[in-house]
Amino acid sequence: MERPIPLDERLVAFFKVEKYRQLLAQAALTGKKSIPVEFSDLLSYDETFANDLVNNPLRNIPALNKACFKQLQIEDPQYAASIDEFHARIIGLPSVTAIREIRAAHLRKLIMIDGLVARASVVKPILKTGLFRCKYCGTTYQVEQDANRLKQPDRCTNATCRARKPSFELVPEESHYLDYQVIGVQEKPEDLPPGQLPRVIEVRARGDLVDVVRPGDRVIVVGVVQSAQERTGDQPLKTFKLYLDAISIEAASKEPQAIQITPEEERMFREMARDKNIHTKLRDSIAPSIYGLEHIKEAILLLLMGGKTKTFPDGLRVRGEMNILLVGDPGTAKSQLLQYVASIAPRGLYTSGRGSTAAGLTAAVVREKNGGMVLEAGAMVLADMGICAIDEIDKMRPEDRVAIHEAMQQQTVSIAKGGIVATLNARTAVLAAANPALGRYDPYRNFTENVNLPITILSRFDLIFVLRDEPSPDQDKRVSSHIAALHSIGAPVVSPPIPPEVLRKYIAFAKRIEPVLTPAAMRLLEEFYLQMRSMYEKTSTVSITARQFESLIRMTEARARAALREQATEEDAQAAIALMKRSLSEVGIDIGTGSPDIDVILTGKPKSVRDKMMLVIDVIKRFENEHGYAADEELRNELLREGLTEAEISRILTRLITEGRIYTPRTGAYKVA
Repeated sequence: MERPIPLDERLVAFFKVEKYRQLLAQAALTGKKSIPVEFSDLLSYDETFANDLVNNPLRNIPALNKACFKQLQIEDPQYAASIDEFHARIIGLPSVTAIREIRAAHLRKLIMIDGLVARASVVKPILKTGLFRCKYCGTTYQVEQDANRLKQPDRCTNATCRARKPSFELVPEESHYLDYQVIGVQEKPEDLPPGQLPRVIEVRARGDLVDVVRPGDRVIVVGVVQSAQERTGDQPLKTFKLYLDAISIEAASKEPQAIQITPEEERMFREMARDKNIHTKLRDSIAPSIYGLEHIKEAILLLLMGGKTKTFPDGLRVRGEMNILLVGDPGTAKSQLLQYVASIAPRGLYTSGRGSTAAGLTAAVVREKNGGMVLEAGAMVLADMGICAIDEIDKMRPEDRVAIHEAMQQQTVSIAKGGIVATLNARTAVLAAANPALGRYDPYRNFTENVNLPITILSRFDLIFVLRDEPSPDQDKRVSSHIAALHSIGAPVVSPPIPPEVLRKYIAFAKRIEPVLTPAAMRLLEEFYLQMRSMYEKTSTVSITARQFESLIRMTEARARAALREQATEEDAQAAIALMKRSLSEVGIDIGTGSPDIDVILTGKPKSVRDKMMLVIDVIKRFENEHGYAADEELRNELLREGLTEAEISRILTRLITEGRIYTPRTGAYKVA
């Protein structure tokens, strides 16, 4: 009868496979203290052990680590002698456990979770083996630490020690420590049930698992569910808090490529893209229950696809993500559009300006109970490589709104607080909505007067559209029929040409393509840009800037992606130009002269207003040289002769005083500051 092979020998034999021998040799070369072990390999090698590992990890993981270390001693004895421990990091369990479904039944079991890193503490040393000295006789004892509390020797075993109550002190310089970090892993936004708060589980990382991930990263964690007794002050409670003792932490891919797409689906998408009307079908599949707004839906399609992010040889990075702002009267379906886009995007977050702070949108440094500082990621960091929909952006407090400037252009969030200095990625496309400052959009005022937003943020949007609610018998009839059909019982529901679940995967697949502009398409964009710039000679107004030219390139690439094309053609360039013209015609117009003027967005003042302001300042200067100041009545009479109206004069004088360019030394007198 054959003797059964002991577990230790069976496990050492497992690491003798070529794959793991190479991993061990590589770890020895690079000075690593662990190797990844695929659970599927363990399952195919010894199914009984693999199943027992999941149910009794506290007994089996040390055995696996020991076997791994034994094989390392064979592969590289010199490196093995220089380290005191080596870990087998188990990865790829068959199933993922949802964070909100972790229960008492999972205690001391091995599970795998995936989520977002919401916060991460600073790395601290934790005692692994403590050296304790008896205060009376000086005898030293080494004690392995495993629980949450400091474990001391029970008694002094020295025969000569007469102490009835032995007292021990820790010798810090002769004790052994491990790196230790606490990470908060939160449920992913797309996995969150509607109307629920995201759950967070504490993950405790030790050794080489610390600082593997940072806030905003998507992670897959394999660990043992443990419990810690909760306390109120000094009193322990009967309730316990669950946490995860990490065995392995992997940074999951943030790219939309992380969505699993089968070869059959890929063939289906390629077939769909061959359709000449693919752009129309994709556009009509976006929020089909909202009537009309074709140009805005087309722009949103390009936002979902995104352009190509470029990094130049000198390290300069140009964003590929687009930003779009919708400004409109109440009841023009802005919020519905935003919520739909956040739900259909492979990674989307929806937030409202009124309920958002700078810390909530970017990142915050929070003090823990034990006094340490923890970095927590906000919405734009959590939506990295996705879309952040911000409703009512005009209702945000100005000091909070400033925080998203950097995230929109540089696509990073920098924070320096409480001793933590960090830069987090926020490669997010922003779709924002705002209401007009006066309740309804006034077509006789310039865009910046209609919107309560600073110029610094307006200039960061690639496209800005105005949604106006104007009564029109034909349009109103079509909209009312559409809404009536939606609400009628038994009426056919508006079905999109492409179902939402297919559209989401199509977008994720399209984002894998890196389109290149053809010379003909680039020439078309350049011609449009130069033609718009040449208007300066005729009207002295700047109609387009380099920022809009970059936006045109992004839009052209995004449209090529939508059709799964490697090259962006002239047709894509023409569609991008048409959208840019539409956007500029709605917002980049000087109402006073009717000519295009991008300075309306970039500086907040169209050229006609700037010219009138300069005229007022020149007249004040002239009177100041003659009399020492400009009298109100004389100034107004002179400006009326120059062609300004009484209302314009009052408005310009108020604006110049507000901006600090002129001041009133006394009532009825003006001087240039």
